[in-house]
Amino acid sequence: MNGRLEDRIAVVTGASSGIGHAIVERYVAEGAKVVAFGRNVEALNELAAASPGRVIGVSGDVTRGDDLARLVDETVKAFGGVDIVVPNAGIARVVSFEESTREAFETQFSVNFFAAAETVRLFLPHVRRGGSVQFITTFLTQVGFPGLAIYSASKAALKSLAQTLAAELAPRGIRVNSIAPGPIATPLWGTVGLPPEVLGAVVQSINSRLMTGEFGKPGDIAETSVFLASDGARNIYGQDIVVDGGYTIG
Repeated sequence: MNGRLEDRIAVVTGASSGIGHAIVERYVAEGAKVVAFGRNVEALNELAAASPGRVIGVSGDVTRGDDLARLVDETVKAFGGVDIVVPNAGIARVVSFEESTREAFETQFSVNFFAAAETVRLFLPHVRRGGSVQFITTFLTQVGFPGLAIYSASKAALKSLAQTLAAELAPRGIRVNSIAPGPIATPLWGTVGLPPEVLGAVVQSINSRLMTGEFGKPGDIAETSVFLASDGARNIYGQDIVVDGGYTIG
């Protein structure tokens, strides 16, 4: 433990698995106390049990206003305020443009954009000066990928929101940035809606463009998140840090 986040209080949504889970673990290793929010109660309990007194699990759905309000209330009750907010919860669905109805847009935007924005908005009165807000976007805001128009658009909106909030919240001593993961080996890939054989072909094609030849790990994003939350990033505002194994330069 290097203690880069010693005595900081963090909130991470989508903490049940994947990137959110890795961020919680890495934050704790760096000295932070974390409120982990997600829908998988068992996974949250495991996180809390692994770090007694350092992780509090709160279950709920980011698209439900009452669940987010309860998250804020329980966090403030436990710690009085927060230093780091990472609205990481997100979903991805492969949807052809012909099938991209208003309902299809609302499904992904409700989690990826609106819930992330609302999480930060509700926590804003409790974010202490020197705090860090980090949105999770995607490398797909820079490249086109068939069937992911809705997902990519929701993340592009989030990227723009982060840049605007960086300017708006800077006078309050709050830094806002975003992290754009590239292909990362998380359970998200199994939920996009592609048949296994098609998904396998997609993975193989993506790997051929990566400098390492394989998907990144959730810990790669967690390490970037620790840096952005630390004093080492005190002069970084409104940046979208791409962590994609070189995909976008290949």
